[in-house]
Amino acid sequence: MTPQEQNFQDYKKAEGKAMEILQAMTAATPKKVDIELALLTAIFELHRDTVPPMTIGKIIQTHLETLVPYYESTSNPSSGN
Repeated sequence: MTPQEQNFQDYKKAEGKAMEILQAMTAATPKKVDIELALLTAIFELHRDTVPPMTIGKIIQTHLETLVPYYESTSNPSSGN
């Protein structure tokens, strides 16, 4: 397995765990805004004490620049919620 393939495998494991966490969070609260803020807080906590908050925001923004086009091409939401 190449390093790139290993990185992708590691990512898929983390993504699977994130989906499990999301499922548990939706069982805990129906409020999407609470879940969204909690997930963003987790990202800040992941990087806490290693990079400044502004850099964490830039990390999130960079990931969104990748994810938004992907989801725009694959999603057909019925509402804005």
